Amino acid sequence: MIVVADTSPIHYLVQLGIADLLPALYEKVLLPSAVVEELRHPKAAAEMAPWLMSLPAWIGIEPQTPDPDPPLAFLDPGEREAIQIAERHRPCWLLIDEKKGRREAARRGLASTGTLGVFAAADRIGKIDGVKMY
Repeated sequence: MIVVADTSPIHYLVQLGIADLLPALYEKVLLPSAVVEELRHPKAAAEMAPWLMSLPAWIGIEPQTPDPDPPLAFLDPGEREAIQIAERHRPCWLLIDEKKGRREAARRGLASTGTLGVFAAADRIGKIDGVKMY
């Protein structure tokens, strides 16, 4: 299964040093180009720059969507592109934390989960011990 990721889940997982949970759960993780730009922001966690310099093979970068979707204008660029890319790659999952983006994804019939959902899924398959995470 493919997952299209927004910025915050990737940021948190890389910052915690556990982004390698993702290939245990999904065969491919697609990052919209807007998400990559957000992860390159000077205020992003220090761990982001080295991670972006040597992206794992299970990460794919998707170019910006050529046709803007005006109803998504209320979301930030990463969320907008993530939703549009997820719509193109159905069936897939959308990895997004922001409530507005998750609501819009649900409205469009997209399956989504967030950072905590990744933790729960990794716990279910024995990749982490949820009790020890607290």
